[in-house]
Amino acid sequence: MRSYWKIKSFAKINLALNIVGKSKSLHKIESLISFINLSDEILIREIQKEKHQIKFSGNFSKNIGQENTVSKLLKILDKKNLLYNKKYEIKINKNIPIKAGLGGGSMNAASILNFLTKKKKIKINKKKIIEISKLIGSDVILGIYSKNLILKSNGTIFCIPNIKNKKVIIIKPDFGFSTKKIYKEVKKFNRPKFYRNDKNLFNYSKLKKLSNDLELICLKKYPKLKILKVFLEKMPNIKLVRMTGSGSAIVAYFSSSKFCKQAEIKVKKHFRKYWCIAAKTI
Repeated sequence: MRSYWKIKSFAKINLALNIVGKSKSLHKIESLISFINLSDEILIREIQKEKHQIKFSGNFSKNIGQENTVSKLLKILDKKNLLYNKKYEIKINKNIPIKAGLGGGSMNAASILNFLTKKKKIKINKKKIIEISKLIGSDVILGIYSKNLILKSNGTIFCIPNIKNKKVIIIKPDFGFSTKKIYKEVKKFNRPKFYRNDKNLFNYSKLKKLSNDLELICLKKYPKLKILKVFLEKMPNIKLVRMTGSGSAIVAYFSSSKFCKQAEIKVKKHFRKYWCIAAKTI
């Protein structure tokens, strides 16, 4: 039997996020995005079966149902006959928390789509990749790039090279948010701010002047999240504290890995039920 291919699916963080409008079905956003060295591990191989086999394991696999981003991707590829009737076994070890704003499920689908394209298991152009990504979920296209990105309000994505790694701790409270429910709470829109392909937007001096529009909603709705943020903002050597995506994970930024490890120890001691890990952007 064929051996497994091994791939990694990295978590994303939103350094800033503005809601600038709404279409018929989706809100229009612009965002600054990075990826961190926290990843789900994926094993994939071709199998001689009638159906695909998808298996989740690990700390954050418990509440993943049969209908998920990976099954959705495979259904789309089958429907479009892009897999040439081949079936796959996919095992995903979940290290990325769900309902955290870290895009774990979306990045799983993006990583597998990238793998199948690069290995020429499917033959599609960039336009088709974007089309398939949008059918799965709005975040999936970000994982196709897996770099520092500026997502503009019109959907255009700019890759920003040579951004110095940021040292962070990620804290996921013992509760999560439904992205759909959080977006339903949006009552007003921001004006677009990201007009240019500007790497300076990733500097702390610029980031401090920006925000995550969804964070304001979550802090009001969940007092425990506000308590966590205030705690982090009082830490020594802190550069920035901001929720990622639609939450509930908070990202605290520091100037060194040493300060991150010190902060991680303090958070784990004070918030014993919360998940916390030191990481860096890649």
